[in-house]
Amino acid sequence: SLYINSPGGSVSSGLAMYDTMQFIKPDVSTLCMGMAASMGAFLLAAGAKGKRLALPNSRIMIHQPLGGARGQASDIEIQAREILYLRERLNTVLSEVTGQPVDKIARDTDRDNFMSSEQAKEYGLIDQVIAKR
Repeated sequence: SLYINSPGGSVSSGLAMYDTMQFIKPDVSTLCMGMAASMGAFLLAAGAKGKRLALPNSRIMIHQPLGGARGQASDIEIQAREILYLRERLNTVLSEVTGQPVDKIARDTDRDNFMSSEQAKEYGLIDQVIAKR
């Protein structure tokens, strides 16, 4: 089980966790308690189907990856290509785990998109809102 109360974090670290969740044999259940934002929401949605949960007052937020680049123009161009690749990759995975079309994911993640637990369920990020065990 992965209990999530996170404002998000590093895309590379989050993708490493995602890959590990897919690689290991046991199902990984995910539970949002409080907030799952950015990469936290990505990992919440990446849990095993039927085992992605949130408590009633949780908040879930999805958006495109954030970044910044400094340096020479050619270095900034390299970083821009990388963040665009990561945005496409994250959108593809979110589409797979939610059932939403990639173009809808792209529109919905263009800016911070906050959801209640119920809204996240309707969107396909989680499977169930739980209040009791």
